[in-house]
Amino acid sequence: MRNDCAVLLFCVLALAPAFCSQHVSVRSAPGFSATDDETIREIVDLERQTKEAILHRDADFSMRTLADDYVAITPLGQVTTKRDAISARRSGQLRYESVNVTEMVVRLYGDTAVVTARAEVKGHQLGEDFSGPYRYTRIWARRNGHWQTVSYQATVTQ
Repeated sequence: MRNDCAVLLFCVLALAPAFCSQHVSVRSAPGFSATDDETIREIVDLERQTKEAILHRDADFSMRTLADDYVAITPLGQVTTKRDAISARRSGQLRYESVNVTEMVVRLYGDTAVVTARAEVKGHQLGEDFSGPYRYTRIWARRNGHWQTVSYQATVTQ
């Protein structure tokens, strides 16, 4: 049961891509163009929207933003797909009280954005507490003019 809870938790965290915090600051590194700065702000906003989607259990957001070939790796090393993630979101078994993201970094590589961050999560799944600190990496790819999450990996931290 514990492993099933962790898989479901991970699926939702993965969709939360992320959990954008009010404490995230966006600054351009030397050599970044105005276009890069705008793209970083767009990714940070998608991370904020992801956070809101998990807090409100919005599966439609995941349908729009997860790539069909999306793959995620749970903190237990299990592989999940877009279908798994959406099913976990729709089940309603997962409840988030809060998600606070810090130390977010967005790096751009053409039409790919790599996000790394810390997330302090409070929530329950099937009555079991899964609150705690996590670090995650989410990879966004721009396809046909739209950003989609193509990969996600989370790790429980101390």
